[in-house]
Amino acid sequence: MNNLSLYGWNNNLFQLKQTSQYKHLFHVRISAVNKTNYEVIAESGVLLCELSGNVLYGKSSFELPCTGDWIIFQPFDDGKGIIVDILPRKHTLYRRKSGTVSDRQAIASHIDKVFIVQSLDANFSVRRTERFMFQVLEEDIQPVLILTKSDLEFNRHLVDESLKHILDRMPVFFTSILFPETILPVRKFVSQGESIVFVGSSGVGKSSLINALCERTVFSTSEISKSSGKGKHTSTRREIELMDGGGILIDTPGVREFGLASDNPEVLADMFDISDFSGSCRFKNCTHVEEPGCVVIEAVNSGLLEPEVYNSYLKLRKESWHFSVSEYEKRKKAKSFAKISNEAKRMKKR
Repeated sequence: MNNLSLYGWNNNLFQLKQTSQYKHLFHVRISAVNKTNYEVIAESGVLLCELSGNVLYGKSSFELPCTGDWIIFQPFDDGKGIIVDILPRKHTLYRRKSGTVSDRQAIASHIDKVFIVQSLDANFSVRRTERFMFQVLEEDIQPVLILTKSDLEFNRHLVDESLKHILDRMPVFFTSILFPETILPVRKFVSQGESIVFVGSSGVGKSSLINALCERTVFSTSEISKSSGKGKHTSTRREIELMDGGGILIDTPGVREFGLASDNPEVLADMFDISDFSGSCRFKNCTHVEEPGCVVIEAVNSGLLEPEVYNSYLKLRKESWHFSVSEYEKRKKAKSFAKISNEAKRMKKR
């Protein structure tokens, strides 16, 4: 029997369930997604569920269940059931869907912390950290930077210098699975009932880190390919594991590119300390690119704001702006289609 409170069930979720017409049925949490079916964690164990027609055809693709979702299901056979409702999501981590400009893909929901995992080898990139961090902060989730493979030779001073502009936004842990004492502070940072999602490129050691945190082999791992620098066996889906005496750990497939799926200039400005200067710009809607009287540009020119940080801000701001414009255009087209459809219905009635 599973105690669902260990998997994050709480009174707030109970209150959300009371608003559903299916509140009399069982609630479970999505532990893994397999295309058209879903592994769920129920009090009775791990079950396999499919979507009801109302859920499948009544929701957008990014609204369909993802790992971490709490759902309500109707059992119909031993170990199987039908998902009839999804509890409202909170603290959901999204990314831009691969191959699209404006479609979002939900990675995991009801998340408390995101462990941004990077290795201290050629994979390390502060720009990649910023990208993950922006999306995490946008969803009001706490970002945490986990730097793995600290047993390798690396320049600690250069790493610290490259991260100094974001250190007050998130804690940073230097870890190595070869030295258990470096894993202990991370383990203590995870509280019981907290949901933690791990994100990062292939080969950075997410699965090995989870194994070390759980003190058992949860996910199989193997050596890194010398030709590609990636793990020869890496996660291919998001799935949940329970840490003994701790929280809920969610591994994710490695991603080469994490496309932004949000547009919140205030969060981005705060993240890069741009807001410390932008409030004094001549124009309230200053884009900090070429407007006269832009204090942000003056800060760059005077050395108060590093050019690399400013350029990274501009790059992420441009990408998130393109996403929001595409979303707007899509909504506008949807409204136009709705008007045409409603007009057609009225003409049919006449």
